[in-house]
Amino acid sequence: MAKKPKQIAIYGKGGIGKSTTTSNITAALSVAGYKVMQVGCDPKNDSTVTLRGGNYIPTILDTLREKKSAKASEVVFSGFNGVHCVEAGGPAPGVGCAGRGIITAIELLKQQRVFEELDLDYVIYDVLGDVVCGGFAVPIREGIAEHVFTVSSSDFMAIYAANNLFTGIKKYSNNGGALLGGVIANSVNAPYAKHIIDDFVARTNTQVMEYVPRSITVTQAELQGKTTIEAFPDSEQAQVYKKLADRIANHTESRVPEPLSAEALRKWAADWSDQILAVEAGEVRSSGASI
Repeated sequence: MAKKPKQIAIYGKGGIGKSTTTSNITAALSVAGYKVMQVGCDPKNDSTVTLRGGNYIPTILDTLREKKSAKASEVVFSGFNGVHCVEAGGPAPGVGCAGRGIITAIELLKQQRVFEELDLDYVIYDVLGDVVCGGFAVPIREGIAEHVFTVSSSDFMAIYAANNLFTGIKKYSNNGGALLGGVIANSVNAPYAKHIIDDFVARTNTQVMEYVPRSITVTQAELQGKTTIEAFPDSEQAQVYKKLADRIANHTESRVPEPLSAEALRKWAADWSDQILAVEAGEVRSSGASI
């Protein structure tokens, strides 16, 4: 009897580095010896591109539009180090819900028992986190993902998106929805960035899984159509991703977050705006910003 894979959803605002982070986590888990599938749930269809040497793959929705039905072999492709790659896809521009691809993809993979047939250890869903509604909420609402993580920088709009995600998780938590594992702090180089994220997670009852610095190594790797794990496996950045992947692999207890209200979030952000210069000068208050 095939084992049940651990299913993880990684959310984040568009452009925050969500797919870059997810693909490097997937690659690192694969290098560690696990059988992994990454399911891209962004209508841009570019989640798995760096796992496949810069090459795009047909999406499930595009395949179904052409053929009305699809076999797993037509939508599951092999990537770096044997990683299984799937792109859910989206509707034609201006037509339908962008989250429909997630619903369709999950249904197809379940119906054809793809996870069991491939004997997977992990299924990683890379999900657009700007709007937690419709299909984008499925991994949370239906409890498909066991643990949810979000990628966020210290930028306000990234934190705003993360806070919205927390609201969705809390809403569905009483009905068997997925819970929050933590925040992956991305592009954290300046001292104030770490302080802002630390304060945000403390106030919302969660934790930081890892601090991922901005690095030119990532840019170099992606220009080659590769993850950092593949292109520069011995780099400092690769070690950060490997540490993050290990923490996610060993993560077992997620929780219900406590999102800030819109008013409290805005007041918190305004207070931090006033403190950034003090943080840079090493004068940050020990308790972070006040509300």
